[in-house]
Amino acid sequence: MLVRSYLSRFLQCSIFYKDTAVYLNKVASCSSVSVIHACKFSSGTLNLAGKTERRYMQSPTAKRLCSEKMTVKIGTHSGTFHCDEVLACFFLCQLPEYKDAEIIRTRDPAELAKCDLVVDVGGEFDAKRHRYDHHQRSFAETFHSLCPEKPWVTKLSSAGLVYLHFGKEILAHLTQLELGDRQLEVLYDKLYENFVEEIDAVDNGISQTDGEARYTITTSLSARVGHLNPRWNSKSQDTEEGFHKALALVGAEFLDRLDYYRHAWLPARAVVEGAVQMRNQVDPSGEVVEFSQGGCPWKEHLFSLEKELDVQTPIKFVLYPDQSAQWRVQCVPAGLNTFLNRLSLLEEWRGVRDDALSKLSGIPDCIFVHASGFIGGNKTKEGALEMARRTIQAAATDKAENGSS
Repeated sequence: MLVRSYLSRFLQCSIFYKDTAVYLNKVASCSSVSVIHACKFSSGTLNLAGKTERRYMQSPTAKRLCSEKMTVKIGTHSGTFHCDEVLACFFLCQLPEYKDAEIIRTRDPAELAKCDLVVDVGGEFDAKRHRYDHHQRSFAETFHSLCPEKPWVTKLSSAGLVYLHFGKEILAHLTQLELGDRQLEVLYDKLYENFVEEIDAVDNGISQTDGEARYTITTSLSARVGHLNPRWNSKSQDTEEGFHKALALVGAEFLDRLDYYRHAWLPARAVVEGAVQMRNQVDPSGEVVEFSQGGCPWKEHLFSLEKELDVQTPIKFVLYPDQSAQWRVQCVPAGLNTFLNRLSLLEEWRGVRDDALSKLSGIPDCIFVHASGFIGGNKTKEGALEMARRTIQAAATDKAENGSS
């Protein structure tokens, strides 16, 4: 793990704020994250030393070593900052070749021309020249338009542009997964869909839904970054300190999300895949899967794996033990964002409990069936499985009768 050595280099070679230092200490103590790279920041040619704390930089040798390493320049606009260019800069600083980059915040074309990479300013998108702006009238690129094999059609911001071009290398560096690894590809897609795309949409003013929203969301990452800008009536309109805080904020959030998807969400996918492949051993119908180790995030994985594994008969129920070692039978929903089920537990069981339910169903050790029919419980795995089987059999009988009438 190289975290502490990079943290030491950051303390020796960089200007930093207390918030950033606290965050980096947190990262250094976390074994699941490789490193957050520190960048040197400036605004045009203005040195910010007067408004920051310098530590461990008294040695001329250390100063010389630092300046020699910081040769790459990343340009972005000065003034009010937004989540997309902050995240774009953070992404770039995760790569070994840009980890010591100097971030130049300016709108001066002459200064931007000296930069190795430019994000969110300059009126140009040219990946070959590392220009990643999206504000020009002619820009209408989406992930799908640039990578036709990907489904997302939200207009890209500078964050999405940088992620599209560098995201796999960034994730490979942070996770130590090899480029081409299937897990890396899954993480790449997931982090765009559930992290970066939102920032692209917000920055481009794309509403989530048509019509007027029922309520306002004011605590999104983009909103929190926006609140770090100076207030309109503040005496100082200097945005540099807020930009540093924003960089630490988006970095912490992205790395935390990556850690979750890598160490919780992705292992759940392996569990669900194993259960889907073994479904015919649970029940010959192939419509029931079992998670013997307990519940895990399964719905999203189940839907995608059914497609990947070409499951012909949709899975209707999942079985798993709860925290008290009793068993649950849960219906598979019709989709991710609906309360409708592919097949609900029998209507006559709903809202009935314990001995009354066992007597009604003829299945021993029943505990309950929820009033909506989406979940039930039994003291044993066999009992829970029988509840699923009876429901599947009843549905098949109804279908046969209706089809013959």
